[in-house]
Amino acid sequence: MTFEHADVRTSSKPWGSHDLRPWNRSGNSETAIGELSFDRAETHAADPALLLKLLFTKQTLSIQVHPDDAFAQTMGMANGKTEAWYVLSAEDGAQVAIGLKRTLTRQELRSAIADGSIADLVKWQAAEVGDVFFIPAGTIHAIGAGLVIAEIQQRSDTTFRLFDHGRSRELHIDQAVEVADLEPAKTDRMPMHLTVERMKLVSCAFFVMERIDLPPDANWELQAQHETWGLVTAGGATIGSMHAGVGDAFFAEADRAVIKVGRHGLTILLAYADSAPQPGLLRDLDDRKPGPAIHDLVQVGASSRKPASLPLRSMEGHL
Repeated sequence: MTFEHADVRTSSKPWGSHDLRPWNRSGNSETAIGELSFDRAETHAADPALLLKLLFTKQTLSIQVHPDDAFAQTMGMANGKTEAWYVLSAEDGAQVAIGLKRTLTRQELRSAIADGSIADLVKWQAAEVGDVFFIPAGTIHAIGAGLVIAEIQQRSDTTFRLFDHGRSRELHIDQAVEVADLEPAKTDRMPMHLTVERMKLVSCAFFVMERIDLPPDANWELQAQHETWGLVTAGGATIGSMHAGVGDAFFAEADRAVIKVGRHGLTILLAYADSAPQPGLLRDLDDRKPGPAIHDLVQVGASSRKPASLPLRSMEGHL
């Protein structure tokens, strides 16, 4: 049984930010921080299956692609990298690129990487606060400037760059051509309410990502059967013995934690290692009237911009 206040590790990046508030106070005028990675507090524990990060972009990142498990294992890696993004902050005009504008042959992709025209073949789209993007392994993608993104991913650093916006880093043409999906983005899917408090954002073979919204001064119990990561994105609470505010993260596995919500309510971005939503994940300790059952899923309308009705832009029907 495990419940831990997650440690935070910073990574300097040339495209990063000097001000990470309100998510973290590590930023300074000397070094641009691009990533915050959350680690287990138990340093001798085995590596978890998932990795939770925050990304801070002041410049556009490279166009890249990640391998699936099968290809990664041919390289001696344990697994590939499927990921999902949740937009925490977005400047006006911020964008992400996911997939291609049109279907290419592998030779066309190879030529486009070699001459840089791949930059004109990726599909850019607007990114706003609350948007969710699902990036299966093999999807060509990039993150634009002016964003703070929470990322949940398979634990892997294997990245093949196709284009780097004038930076001098190595490109990985052969590997990228071999693993890349050559087709345009598929149809979007919407988030779904599991209960009044739980919204499923993404589910795939490797993880489920939800957003949890709890009312002020309420008492709940989190029941983490599988490896679970949580990030507080609004409000505050005492979660187990941890006093959690915006930017705090926790790790739990095979454990329960009482959540005593503060007077401003609580929003948690939650991700856990499973392929479908966990029915008993959250229990109301105040015995209020229950919300809709988990099997009565309600699809959220795409036009709604309310906090409880967020759009999901995904590249594949894993929902």
